[in-house]
Amino acid sequence: MKNLLFSIAGALVLVLVGCGKSEPSRPVIESVEALVANPERLKDLRAQCKADHARMGDAQCHAVAEATRQRFMRGGPSPYASEPVAPPAAPTSVPAGVDAKD
Repeated sequence: MKNLLFSIAGALVLVLVGCGKSEPSRPVIESVEALVANPERLKDLRAQCKADHARMGDAQCHAVAEATRQRFMRGGPSPYASEPVAPPAAPTSVPAGVDAKD
């Protein structure tokens, strides 16, 4: 009888431990490189960080900010203009009113 009581108590303890709160899992933080390569995901995460920074977390929002900075500052053709502005041509003649030095 005693063994049965201990067995039931042990089983009850195991059930209660199994039903307890689990540790909250840490969210996966997407890397800066992955966000730079995926502009749609970057856009989504930027909106989420703007709406609820506390829920997203500092680490993820800092990665989003860095990826945005890298995409904006990277070299290559500008997404805002199809052709870059050419520098002005050098003057070929001496402007009027300026004496030419020999």
